Amino acid sequence: MQVRASAGTEAILLVGGRGSRLRPLTVNTPKPMVPAAGVPFLTHQLARARAAGVEHVVMATSYLAEVFEPYFGDGAALGLHLEYVTEEEPLGTGGAIRNVASRLSSAPGDPVLVFNGDILTGLDIRALVSTHTESGADVSLHLTQVTDPRAYGLVPTDAYGRVTAFLEKPQTPEEIVTDQINAGAYVFNRSVIDTIPQGRPVSVERETFPGLLADGAHLHGMVDSTYWLDLGTPAAFVRGSSDLVLGRAPSPAVPGRRGECLVLDGADVAVDAKLTGGTAVGAGAVVGHGARVEGSTLLDGAVVEPGARIRESMVGAGARVGARAVLDGAVVGDGAVVGADNELRAGIRVWCGTELAAGSVRFSSDQ
Repeated sequence: MQVRASAGTEAILLVGGRGSRLRPLTVNTPKPMVPAAGVPFLTHQLARARAAGVEHVVMATSYLAEVFEPYFGDGAALGLHLEYVTEEEPLGTGGAIRNVASRLSSAPGDPVLVFNGDILTGLDIRALVSTHTESGADVSLHLTQVTDPRAYGLVPTDAYGRVTAFLEKPQTPEEIVTDQINAGAYVFNRSVIDTIPQGRPVSVERETFPGLLADGAHLHGMVDSTYWLDLGTPAAFVRGSSDLVLGRAPSPAVPGRRGECLVLDGADVAVDAKLTGGTAVGAGAVVGHGARVEGSTLLDGAVVEPGARIRESMVGAGARVGARAVLDGAVVGDGAVVGADNELRAGIRVWCGTELAAGSVRFSSDQ
């Protein structure tokens, strides 16, 4: 049974990162605003927060901060009250949380949700808040279980869910003492937020949480191993968008029915083109005769010419993929042109505005 979050729950969304690993997708667009399943990824997070009873969200912005407010405004369209706070200098996760504290109206003992702006998850937000309140914790963390935790910091807990340590990325099998990792969503008592140092960079993962634990604070871990994906790389972002379209990842903000493809209004898809695997086609995009697009994202105004083959790739806004070109695990930046008969594979990234002449790049011999 799910327990409803209390009315008026507040949240902080950390959306200030530069998204360097996602470039060129983030050259012109901050990471949380890159479209996934037809809308900026941040829309899915906001919609899920609202569905869980959150009413007030403060966005901690930095990189390309000017993009957020013109798109979301005061949040009324989503049933939210949104505010924006911009960091003059990057402050890290903890510093960003502290920097927006003055915009919160919560009392010292009230719970405040904090979300990282690059995690796609099926987390039961209501249950996280309820668990936090019932356990009497100072901070609660969403933990998820992964098959291979070597790339993550580990968060072991005792039999009652109390966090016992924060362990850096394990280097040997003996150091892997749990498969539980920090999944990037937290509940803070408001009073704890006010103890974070102000005006300097602070990492909650490396400084705040270990420091609280050392001081005897109660940090609680709730394991929720529903859908979870870190969208930090282009391949992960494309997969996340596809999973939203297919219905594998939950969101009330997908602008259409779940299925093999999502085609936004104004797109022009040839009758014999084939779109599968959760492909999303943006407004004004064109998919030519005989093209095949699988598990990919075509942003607004992208053009895929006849006979092209695209798999698990992203084609940026206004970009063009020429006739018979092959993209497999590729990223094409905004406004780029991939000429006919090119073959782009294995994570290759074509920068924004670049033009590749016809047949200039291949990963196999001519057929």
